[in-house]
Order: sequence, then structure tokens, then C-alpha cells
Amino acid sequence: MRIIFMGTPDFSVPTLRALHDAGHDIVACYTQPPRPAGRRGLTLKKSPVHDAAEALGIEVRTPKTLKDAEQQAAFAALEADVAVVVAYGLLLPKPILDGTRLGCFNGHASLLPRWRGAAPIQRAIMAGDRQTGMMIMKMDEGLDTGPVAMTEQVAIGPDMIAGELHDALSTVGADLMVSAMAALENGSLDLVPQPDEGATYAAKIAKAETRVDWTSDGADVHNHIRGLAPFPGAWCEMRLGGTWERVKLLASTSVSGTGAPGSVIIGAPITVACGTGAVRLTRLQKAGGKPLDAETFLRGNPLGAGDVR
Repeated sequence: MRIIFMGTPDFSVPTLRALHDAGHDIVACYTQPPRPAGRRGLTLKKSPVHDAAEALGIEVRTPKTLKDAEQQAAFAALEADVAVVVAYGLLLPKPILDGTRLGCFNGHASLLPRWRGAAPIQRAIMAGDRQTGMMIMKMDEGLDTGPVAMTEQVAIGPDMIAGELHDALSTVGADLMVSAMAALENGSLDLVPQPDEGATYAAKIAKAETRVDWTSDGADVHNHIRGLAPFPGAWCEMRLGGTWERVKLLASTSVSGTGAPGSVIIGAPITVACGTGAVRLTRLQKAGGKPLDAETFLRGNPLGAGDVR
């Protein structure tokens, strides 16, 4: 089929490559414009999808908006059979949704209607979900409200971090989209409306919520840490060499333990008491430093009972 691909981050790249390898004609790739990069922001960095599309010899388009008539006409002029959307990042107005013969199909990283919205991977882990998945959905004008075509579930392990789940879902989503496009091409793709019951919304992660609240339940703190790892990263302050420093917490596990919230439990390296229970920190990163396992981190940064807040 003639496909317009629309995506931006690393998560989208496997689907682009899989569709290309399946023999579809990717007539254009839409992605977010290059962003300022480097210390001074003087260079422009292309998106991962932009780089991947160029390597495959696919035309790349980077409009800042799709709301103007000129962009909509250019989209329609491609005369594509379908548009495939995976983490594109721009609103698709109705003329774009209707701008191909068969519509727009989105690869979404949740079990809809749970976790509609911008951060479904992080929110699923932060909520303690044990199961998520990829869904192929035909897009409508709502926020991830369109009918679902295909689903594949993925288990969330007890210590799995968002980065690991991201990679697993990205691979699953690529294969699922190829299957969906094959079914669409031969007329066998069934669409099932989403139920309204059970809908939740995965709001974008705000900076204000990334700091760890040690007064929370230990299981919740653990889910908070792994749901934000490796990016943007949950964090706390630790007293290192007599100075309070911000430290990212990149991996943890939920354990038993008691103590004042935020206190390091003596005899259990970097095990921090929470409101109830405790969390053992297993991977950490000082500002400007490299991620370290807990044992390596402690060699240069011994911690006392009151050295975490």
C-alpha cells in the first residue's frame, strides 16, 4: 500500500522500518521539526524518525502544524492509501484524518481505553499495573478514542522500568502494525468500538511530580521510581560529603522495613524507609555523573541514616 508514516521518537522507528521491510511504499514521512541541541542550542538535531527515514530514502516533511489548508492539501496530494501514526506529537485535524483513502491508524502503547493520552507507558507502571500492551486503533477526532483493530498484551514485571517496557512495546507494536496493514489491505481488518467504561488518561509527566515523596507507601515509591526511569528520572536529595545534592533514582525494588520516612535503614545499603515499607535503591546517578549500581555508588558516597530527603 501507499503509506504516509507519522512519528518522531525512537519508539516509532521500528514500525517505520518494519513497514518498509514488508514492502509497502512509504510515500512520505512526517516528523517533528529539528530541535535546538548542544550546550548553546546552536545546532539543530533531527528526530530519530527523521534520521531513519532519510537512511531508507523516504521523503521527510517537518511541518510545525497541520492546521493550515496548504499543509492539508499537500498531505492529500500524496494520494496515500493510509496514514500510520506512532508517537507523532502533533494534533491531526479532520482534513488530515480524512486525507487518505482508508484513514489514519495509530499504534498506541496501552490497553485502551485505559491510559489514553501522552504518557501511557510511564503511567501504567506508576499506577502499579501488571499488564499493558499495544493497540492498533483507527483514529478519530477524540483523544485515543477510535475503534480498535488489533491488540497484543505485554506483562509488566515487578521491577521493570519504563525504559525496558518502552523497548518491548516498540518491538511488539512494529510487528502488530505490519499485521494490521496486511489485514487492511486484504479487507479483513475488523474494528471494535472502545467501551467508555474504564477510561483513564495518561497526562504528560510534569517536572513537579518527579521528586520522590518518602512519606508514601513503599510500593508506590517503587512504582514512581521505575515509572520515570530512565527519563525524566525520579529524584531525591542526598547528603554527599556534607553537601545536599540532587540524585536521580534509576532502579529500585520494594522491600520490607521500618523507620522514619526518608531515613536510610542501617545494615541494608541504600534501603530507604517510606511511609509504610521501604525501597531498596539499586541504580543511581548524581547530577553530571554516570549511572551507577548501588554498590559502586556507595564506595564514594557513604550514607548515614539522615542523609536522604
